[in-house]
Amino acid sequence: MLSIVIPVCDERESLEALYQELVAVARKHGYDLDVIFIDDGSCDGSWHVIRRLAAADERVRGIRFRRNFGKAAALSAGFRSARGDLVMTLDADLQDDPQEIPRFLAAISEELDVVSGWKQVRHDPWHKVLPSRVFNAMVSWLTGVKLHDHNCGMKCYRREVLREVRLYGELHRFVPVLAAARGFAIGEITIQHRARQFGRSKYGVRRLTKGFLDLLTVKFLTGFGQRPQHVMGTIGLISFTLGFSGLASLAGSWVLGHTIPGWEITPLHQRPAVVYSLGALLLGAQLMSMGFLAELITAYQVRDTETYSVAERTPDHADQHAPRPS
Repeated sequence: MLSIVIPVCDERESLEALYQELVAVARKHGYDLDVIFIDDGSCDGSWHVIRRLAAADERVRGIRFRRNFGKAAALSAGFRSARGDLVMTLDADLQDDPQEIPRFLAAISEELDVVSGWKQVRHDPWHKVLPSRVFNAMVSWLTGVKLHDHNCGMKCYRREVLREVRLYGELHRFVPVLAAARGFAIGEITIQHRARQFGRSKYGVRRLTKGFLDLLTVKFLTGFGQRPQHVMGTIGLISFTLGFSGLASLAGSWVLGHTIPGWEITPLHQRPAVVYSLGALLLGAQLMSMGFLAELITAYQVRDTETYSVAERTPDHADQHAPRPS
């Protein structure tokens, strides 16, 4: 079974056409389809269309949020409800072409766990395309996951990926990065990108600021999620060392001023270096203390959460020979 998760936010005009395209692809290739529409607080009557589609076709299901919670929440709800071993996501605005689905399934069968789409030729305004390309290059550089289009809404996942990757906030665009950090194999294919027919884009310039902050969060989670002291303690130790060295130099200068005749002595409270050194000393101590607290929190959470990802297990012979209950 192939589950298709589609977040919806004010896309009433495109839902019927998208459904017809999905049904046509499923009929042509013999897919056992499971379509899940998640209405993320639409105000244009999208839910009425979803209810009608679900009533006419048992393969279609709908989930309606009480208000807009964001795309990550919509995808999480869809992933939790998905029944298929393979799960695809695509946007509801008809810019993602369902005819690309067979190519995703062919790619993921080649020992991949996540296949991401790459809109190589985009039919969007330049002021959206250019910042997106800069952002994608930055994500690839910082995370080491080399994808051309991290924010593409059309992706395909094996079910086990979604069991281990948790989404919140605006982290939906970083699912391949989070999956790669767990050891899953990531791939990419070029896809056709169609011009928008209805409505308007939900993303503006503010997305760049939020995306950069989310990128820092993902970098910290994937690089130091289980060892926060490594980053906070390192910065704190450097700051503490600089502050201590500055105070030591000032103290040495003060001692020399009292032992060498004619040495001009400037009162310590009139030296800006004293303030800077004390500030660095205190900052370093605070960062290392925060690192220790973060380590304690992490150690507490690890008790109930697996910090590793198992790909396969050999058969347990002890279980095979154990007596079965009658």
